[in-house]
Amino acid sequence: MNRGGALGKRLDALRINNESLMHGAHRSLEKGDIKAIALSYVDNSGLSRVKAIPFAKLESALAKGVGMSPVFDAFLFDDTITASAYSGGPIGDIRLFPDLESMALVAGAPGWAWAPAIRFSQDGEEYSLCHRSYAARTMAALAEVGIVAKMSFEIEWIVSDGQGDEFIPGCDGPAYGLERIVELGDYLLDILRALEIAGIEVEQVHPEYAPGQFEISVAPLDPVRAADASVLVKHIIRSSSSRFGLRASFAPSVVAGGVGNGGHLHCSFWRDGLNLFSGGSKRNGLTDAGESILAGVLKELPALCAIGAPSVASYLRLVPQHWAGVFRCWGVENREAALRLVEATTLVAAESANAELKPFDLSSSPYLTVGAVAAVAKHYFDKSLSLPEPVGVDPASLSPDELVKLGIERLPKSVGEALDCLYASKVITESLGEELLTAFAAVRVAEVGQLDGKSPEEVVAATRWKY
Repeated sequence: MNRGGALGKRLDALRINNESLMHGAHRSLEKGDIKAIALSYVDNSGLSRVKAIPFAKLESALAKGVGMSPVFDAFLFDDTITASAYSGGPIGDIRLFPDLESMALVAGAPGWAWAPAIRFSQDGEEYSLCHRSYAARTMAALAEVGIVAKMSFEIEWIVSDGQGDEFIPGCDGPAYGLERIVELGDYLLDILRALEIAGIEVEQVHPEYAPGQFEISVAPLDPVRAADASVLVKHIIRSSSSRFGLRASFAPSVVAGGVGNGGHLHCSFWRDGLNLFSGGSKRNGLTDAGESILAGVLKELPALCAIGAPSVASYLRLVPQHWAGVFRCWGVENREAALRLVEATTLVAAESANAELKPFDLSSSPYLTVGAVAAVAKHYFDKSLSLPEPVGVDPASLSPDELVKLGIERLPKSVGEALDCLYASKVITESLGEELLTAFAAVRVAEVGQLDGKSPEEVVAATRWKY
């Protein structure tokens, strides 16, 4: 194994950390009567691919990894295979290494545990198309300038009790209604218990707007762990849903023309133990660096949509007056602004101030999303950028002339538009690197071709149960 380069050292560091956690992991797995461990990663279509091992093979996986074809980097949402200069084809093999620090028991699937997989080449170097490694690199680069990030994803899903692929809302109660807790209270408690066992700290769970829709918010974490948590929460919700004879969809659009599922990202950035989004001298308590980061995020938001809202179905969700944040503007507690600031107040502590990016959804890879946002923060934190005036109304209520006067634009309306913005962003493309950018874009372009000419109803039918 190559131990000389920086990438080889990362595998060594992972092994050392896993070794320190091994005793506790064994005790936890034995106590939970775990028989098998699912090792998963997220591919360029936003889906989690997996190799599972018997519990007895854990030590071997920690030492040598588990083999998997690299072809999955060219898989589309429907398992059609495309290709790029860096992905696709039957040749080659990579190794999946579990990260025990994020390993968790899956109570909804007795006998199973889950762990995120980090992908390495067979010579021990980090695999260039590994999303989790990309996220880790961007966090390390941010740390080099003295900044750490905390992030969390809101998980929205719609539950169905239809047969097969038929969609029938799993409950009849009104939007945000207490009646939904009556109808599916045991189901939600099962999910909460499973998340507690998995070590996920839930801040709140509630019915959402669409029929059969719910949302779970989890506590902020180190961004790589936040992305892990996003994958795990979805897996646990699916497991609990299956146990109750229900089916969960995290798709951006579940019913054409209806309110879809978001995967909003909340983030804050810290230096010397202080939140850059509170306690400062700039507007709304922002520090100089905090405002510059938010201004940079706002500037790069069209390109970020290619990462955080990357599917054809994403743009069925991104319509005005659906709280999806389709206008490139910011506002304090404005749920129609793409960038919503949650500022510190009498009842919101300084450490809780954060920004929410509303256009994102769960057809994305959470690792690419947190990595790209961190790359933007790292680039802009010291550029002394200023935010425009906050928007205190629904942007859709403004006339075209008013929008132009305020500098408010619609975010991309399609995958193609978003990819054009991504290619134009030197900040994000350089952080991704040529290989990951090329492989990612190839999948998303191929998905556009796969669904070209389809009606919204046909797009929804094709994607509803894929995410």
